[in-house]
Amino acid sequence: MRYDLDQVPEPIAYKLLAATVIPRPIAWVVTKGSEGINAAPYSFFNVMGSAPPTIALGLMAAPGRGFKDTALNILETSEFVVNLVPERLVQAMNLTAADAPRGVDELRLAGLATLPSNHVAPPRIADSPVAFECRALSSVVTGPCQTVVIGRVLAVHIEDRYLRDPARAHIESDALDLVARSFGSEYIRSHDRFELARPTWAGLKAEGKA
Repeated sequence: MRYDLDQVPEPIAYKLLAATVIPRPIAWVVTKGSEGINAAPYSFFNVMGSAPPTIALGLMAAPGRGFKDTALNILETSEFVVNLVPERLVQAMNLTAADAPRGVDELRLAGLATLPSNHVAPPRIADSPVAFECRALSSVVTGPCQTVVIGRVLAVHIEDRYLRDPARAHIESDALDLVARSFGSEYIRSHDRFELARPTWAGLKAEGKA
């Protein structure tokens, strides 16, 4: 089956992308604009590089509603904090996904405490085990209700108890207990893992596979 995405309705395109690109990490984004602090989760998100440290964030809105507070605040200030979501905070994260009116402080709505950031104005969520302070490098408006933000990570905050060796940045990744997005209202836990060594060309030749 082939779908030409310029010939199908947008909801079909969304289903094709969101139901196949899984699991997707969740960016719990905190911003601060002229109307206050905003928090909302987004799953069109990932790391794009480390030199410089770069993330990409896809921000969408329902047709006819325009950009959400997160996109408007980033376009206004270029600053945001990405917090990662452990399973113990999924209910609070889900509350901040509500379609609250502009200017509502979702952090207060969800009963979440914050800590000040070092490089940007938006705070970070105190109970999140990992937070990235970011500044937008560029924002590309790709549609009437969609923008892609490329952000530089200025600082990473990691709760001390998840660091085995701080100097070498050895992290107890499984202990972070992070969740990811699937499709619809489904989420995915990150405990089921396996290791796979990356092959080398020399090794493949030695094994007669190249």
